[in-house]
Amino acid sequence: MLYNLEVSEKVPSFAAFALYDAPTWLFGILTSALHMVWVKTVGGKLETRYRYSAQLCYNTFPFPKISDEKKEKIKEAAEEVLITREYYPEKTLAELYDPDKMPQDLREAHAKLDDIVESCYPGYPFASDEARLECLFKLYEKMTAKK
Repeated sequence: MLYNLEVSEKVPSFAAFALYDAPTWLFGILTSALHMVWVKTVGGKLETRYRYSAQLCYNTFPFPKISDEKKEKIKEAAEEVLITREYYPEKTLAELYDPDKMPQDLREAHAKLDDIVESCYPGYPFASDEARLECLFKLYEKMTAKK
């Protein structure tokens, strides 16, 4: 969850994670398909639901240093996703993200966001999730290499 609220206004349960006052571009990265490929690979599952872990998913996600201009582009695309969601106040997130029923404009907003996030990585554009993972694991190796 990302909240731009005072800590006293919202308290997540022990099973949830919150980033208070997080920048919108970070929301864009965390909701990107690239990050979800990472989560599906390194995170755990409880039944069919993904278990997001700060230690396994968030802290280990390799993300290259990017310019303020690139952060702004990610922020704008992430805001477009949020604005598009607001067009459907009667729908829950589960309904909005049902793969068979996802509104086309929301699908397009996410595709634009995904493209901008992926353009931060070497090897872009990626042909498959396997290519995405290959890039991510190479960056992870560099990130964790002893200096």
